[in-house]
Amino acid sequence: MSVTICFDFGNTRLKAAIFNNKELVEVRVLATANVDSLQTLLDEIKPHQTILSSVIHHDKAIESLLAKETSFHLLGPSTSLNFTTPVGKPETIGADRLALVAAAVDIYPKQHNLIISLGTCITYNFVNIDHEFLGGSISPGMQMRFKAMHEQTALLPLIEASNEFTLVGYDTKTNLLSGVILGISAEIDGIIESYLLKYENFNVLLTGGDISYFVPHIKKRIFADENLIYKGLYAICKKNN
Repeated sequence: MSVTICFDFGNTRLKAAIFNNKELVEVRVLATANVDSLQTLLDEIKPHQTILSSVIHHDKAIESLLAKETSFHLLGPSTSLNFTTPVGKPETIGADRLALVAAAVDIYPKQHNLIISLGTCITYNFVNIDHEFLGGSISPGMQMRFKAMHEQTALLPLIEASNEFTLVGYDTKTNLLSGVILGISAEIDGIIESYLLKYENFNVLLTGGDISYFVPHIKKRIFADENLIYKGLYAICKKNN
């Protein structure tokens, strides 16, 4: 049995997804990302392969450790992918977006796919039927919007996300929840509608840590999978090892 660990170092959380062959068996949130903590994890899991997707400034010693202990790949501009990137500056594409597109192509090959990731930022990523990642767009995520309204006003509080609200908010908290969550949901529906005018038929894949707040409010047909990025990292890892 081949064991693979896919590390995802994001702006908000550091995670490790553990695969036995192609089966995702566990996702762990890492309290820290240093050599000692990762050595402990490697000693426990004993992976054959690892891959790292990082959008933060991580300790480069981590890469040396993973390369020493496993067959290691760092996701970056030189990575071999299952799609092409005919954009202006492909080297500037975030590692997380590459992983999401790789997952879509692996799961739904030879189809148009729009991948929407709901995290610190919301990213819209479009890969066409010819497996060309054409780009997309980026907008502020849910927590960023909550924080902006709190930090850039005198009286609005910083609230926790919740689905306990109505369309017409009845107090400050529910007004903020309605504005942010329904506003983002309407944004997503509107973006999908714009893509429909151009491409007609495509899959919509929704992922990211915040998807549970939005799935009930999105009108368009979607495939929701919070583990999509790990499935993409696994596909890239197998291709590059």
